[in-house]
Amino acid sequence: MQAWPTPPVPDVPGLGPQPRLHDTASGVLRPVEPGDEARLYVCGVTPYDTTHLGHAATYIAFDVLHRSLLDAGHDVAYVQNVTDVDEPLLERAARDGVDWTALATDQIALFHADMEALAVIPPRHYVGVVESMEEIAAVVREIDASGHAYLLPVDPNDPQGPADVYLDTLSLGGVGEVTQAGRGELLALSAERGGDPGRAGKRDPLDPLLWRAERPGEPAWDGGSLGRGRPGWHVECTAIARRYLGAPIDVQGGGSDLVFPHHEMSALQSRAIDGGPFARCYAHQGMVALHGEKMSKSKGNLVRVSTLREAGVDPMAVRLAVLAHHYRDDWEWFDSDLDAARARLDRWRSAVALPAGPGADGCVRAVRAAVAEDLGTPRALAAVDRWVDAALSVGGDDPQAPSLLGRLVDRVLGVRL
Repeated sequence: MQAWPTPPVPDVPGLGPQPRLHDTASGVLRPVEPGDEARLYVCGVTPYDTTHLGHAATYIAFDVLHRSLLDAGHDVAYVQNVTDVDEPLLERAARDGVDWTALATDQIALFHADMEALAVIPPRHYVGVVESMEEIAAVVREIDASGHAYLLPVDPNDPQGPADVYLDTLSLGGVGEVTQAGRGELLALSAERGGDPGRAGKRDPLDPLLWRAERPGEPAWDGGSLGRGRPGWHVECTAIARRYLGAPIDVQGGGSDLVFPHHEMSALQSRAIDGGPFARCYAHQGMVALHGEKMSKSKGNLVRVSTLREAGVDPMAVRLAVLAHHYRDDWEWFDSDLDAARARLDRWRSAVALPAGPGADGCVRAVRAAVAEDLGTPRALAAVDRWVDAALSVGGDDPQAPSLLGRLVDRVLGVRL
């Protein structure tokens, strides 16, 4: 699947520090220590109701990580999936009376346009589930062959009929590789986030679906020995990440609502194949709220990037509004966020348009250091603000400084001035 165009990333003298990230699994800050290249996997969208600000915050956060790794001198192998067939997409298409493939195609195109407008660097591999059926089915068969899967008949009264395939989490020691939570909370999260803990016959209520046998009226593909069907949600990321990046990857990223069950199960499924870890670090973007509730498709309380763009809002102001919040924090969107971002963008543009300004080397170091330390974008923005305030109020005699600041902000923060 084709991604959106790559924005230009300007050069800035020197290198930034090695990034460190808060690892959800261990709860500590960890340096990202890649080998020949940094391997980054960020879970993509299920293409309907794209792109709301919760999506945008996630992909902007990991774009800043991508940029920080590039700034530290690393090549970056970045992979992102697209869940272009899944229950929520099928349900939305049925509700709206449209073909599910047409809905997915339309929403993917809208997502691309939003990412391009927000200056997000695209992944090296942008991979849909539909185009990856052979690879995903092969991974499910591999897990089955490892002894860490079991069959559950679709019809309990027909044990010889079509069967779904589930991961046997207990055979892997149970959950807890990524998630630190009590069982009651995990059961509730599973039910809320696409699991089926109440299904009779499962060895453990938390066991995730690996392969869903064909049902009447649903899309299905040939799974070989699995029979016709389609993959469960979590296994797509295990299969796509392992194919394009191997294991372990350096960073698994996504929204904090993916910690459980999605990232937990992605890790367990990978371990079922070879016994090793799936990722060295798990990093998660906080939730964005509107009107006191998490912004979500199910609630319909969405602020969409495309709507803001259609209203004439500069995408760089949207990006600045997001960057003003630390990526791990939960926060609520208010119109005042956008007002403040517009004012900041205007001041920054005025300052970099000056013929000269105060020396910028200290600001360059401060921005790089802030971003490298767990994507500390609020501190990075504050450092630029200090330089801008000095440039506009006091001035300076360095003719190279305004251009250097403009290139720095673009390279590291992705804000085009």
